[in-house]
Amino acid sequence: MTKLYIIRHGQTAANVAGLKQGTIDDERTYLSETGIAQAKELAGALDLTGFAALYHSPLHRTVETAQIVNQTAHLPMVADDRLLEISYGDWDGQLNADLMAKYPDLFDPLINDVRAAYAPVANGESFASVEARVQAFTEEVAKAHPDERVAVVTHGFTVRSFAINATQSHDLTILEPANCSVTKILVDPTSGDQHLVYYNRSASPAF
Repeated sequence: MTKLYIIRHGQTAANVAGLKQGTIDDERTYLSETGIAQAKELAGALDLTGFAALYHSPLHRTVETAQIVNQTAHLPMVADDRLLEISYGDWDGQLNADLMAKYPDLFDPLINDVRAAYAPVANGESFASVEARVQAFTEEVAKAHPDERVAVVTHGFTVRSFAINATQSHDLTILEPANCSVTKILVDPTSGDQHLVYYNRSASPAF
């Protein structure tokens, strides 16, 4: 079995401000001081020594998080566009609270985040598109690293898509994972079968 340890990036100023970050990649979306501290705490709890590789989204906030958690293991780092955050289209950079007030029917009040129907209104990426690219990444990496541990640094909605694919719960609302949390998935490199071991686990020596 391939073991994927999927990490959400550390906190950013945009996270604190309640902005839809999407694929924005500027100073608003760089790690905050808290985000850097979160990544350092995770680096102390999750030892990547012996892992095969570290894959990451190409956006600055994930690259910076990956570099911090990789300071001891010095794994080869591979950028992959399939790990990008969902693009909210015209809504990228807007305040989530403003969007919820303007389009209440397009948001799930339980999690204060968009429903799948948001995409055509915002000219954004569909949920299915994110899940499909995450699935393609998962299958390819499992075949490249059978029976190995692999670290993945990505974004909140993308982590959710990994969990949805693993559990086949495409109609289930899943809360966004915390910054610098870890989600673990097992993948059979032959059959492609997946098993979610845990989701949204904070820094802990029990990874």
